[in-house]
Amino acid sequence: MYLHTGCHIAVSPDTKYFAVDWLGVEVTGATLGIVGMGSIGYKVAQRARAFNMRILYHNRNRRRKEEEEAVGAYYCAKMEDLLQQSDFVMLVVNLTPETHKLIGKKELGLMKPTATLINISRGAVIDQDALVEALQNKVIRAAALDVTYPEPLPRDHPLLNLNNVIITPHIGTATVQATRMMAEEAIENMLAVLNDQPIQSEVFPK
Repeated sequence: MYLHTGCHIAVSPDTKYFAVDWLGVEVTGATLGIVGMGSIGYKVAQRARAFNMRILYHNRNRRRKEEEEAVGAYYCAKMEDLLQQSDFVMLVVNLTPETHKLIGKKELGLMKPTATLINISRGAVIDQDALVEALQNKVIRAAALDVTYPEPLPRDHPLLNLNNVIITPHIGTATVQATRMMAEEAIENMLAVLNDQPIQSEVFPK
C-alpha cells in the first residue's frame, strides 16, 4: 500500500514535501501465514526465510519434517490458528469446490487488525463482498490482490475505490523468462506423448 501511495505522492504535482511520520510495516521478523504449501507455496516460504520471517503454513497434507526445517516453517493443522497469528496471510491454493470463498467474513474477522491479506491464487478463493466490508471497516489493514473475480473487475466495483488495497492484473507469472519456461515445458510434454514417453507435468483427472 505504501509503495503504491508513495509513488503517487512522489510524482504528484501537488507534493511540496514528504511527511516524516508516514510509516510502513516491517516485513523482517513479521509472521507470514501461507495457506496452501504446494510447490509455489514452498517457494514463497524459501523467499520469506531470506527476510527472517516467521513462517506458518496450513495445507491438506503436512510437509516432511526436513522440508519444514529447511525453510523454518511451522504447520498449523487449523487454518484459524494461522489466521490469528499472521501479520501477512498469503493464499496459494488451487480453486476447487472446497476452496471457493475459503476466506469469508468469519476468517477475515479472525485476522489481526494490522494484518495484510495477499491473494496470488484465484479470485474466487475470497468472498470479495466480505473483503470489501473488512477493508472499509478496518477489520484488516490491507489487501494485495493479483487475482480477482471476475478479471478485470467491473469499473464500478468498490474494491477499486479503496486506498488500502493494491490490485494487479494477474501478472504473477508474467515475465519473459517464466513464459518461455512454460512454453518449453508444454513442448516437452507434447514430444513425450508423441514418443510414448512419461509426461513430465501430467495433469491427472479427478
